[in-house]
Amino acid sequence: MGAASRGYGPQGFAEDIDVSRETLDKLTLYADELAKWQRAKNLVANSTIEDRWRRHFLDSAQLDSLIRQHFSAPIKILDIGSGAGFPGLVLSLMGLGSVELVESNGRKCVFMNQIARQTGAQAKAVNERIEKLTPRPVDVVTSRACAKVEQLLIWAEPFLAPASEMWLLKGEGVEEELTQARASWNMEIERFKSRSSPDGVILRLSAIKKK
Repeated sequence: MGAASRGYGPQGFAEDIDVSRETLDKLTLYADELAKWQRAKNLVANSTIEDRWRRHFLDSAQLDSLIRQHFSAPIKILDIGSGAGFPGLVLSLMGLGSVELVESNGRKCVFMNQIARQTGAQAKAVNERIEKLTPRPVDVVTSRACAKVEQLLIWAEPFLAPASEMWLLKGEGVEEELTQARASWNMEIERFKSRSSPDGVILRLSAIKKK
């Protein structure tokens, strides 16, 4: 797979993820701006910026086809702890739906909203803690590298309708997190192997209900 090679960029991404030329151009603008802003704003880990197409864009984009197997776009997405827009802003640019990007770091919100304006993404960054948002139902809650599963369930609960799902990008330790979460929550769990990291796991949580 191209993602495993050194120097992975927009061409490798396009080989791995089926997107239109227009979408790839928007993602390329996003990736270029991320590199520019990173020098002064430290939006992502410095160790990942050179490999951003794999570590951030492929990692986020792989959710699109999986979620579309269960929902018809466009859907409403709540992205918790969006950071520099991953995965929520990428999913919006891929046409999955409208995304609310919840991030407590102000400079990261400024960055995400600028990218949304430049690309026409159906996304809005909200500079707030998730606990302070007005509850309302969404179709999907996403999150990446933000908190443990149990904490994400607590944060997401006010936004979950009976048919809502959570799609989480996780790494090592995910099984321990799920064991902890099951002590307080009933849910159906489906796991998918990450296409961007050998240690990565994608979780699909559905039929979520607090015990």
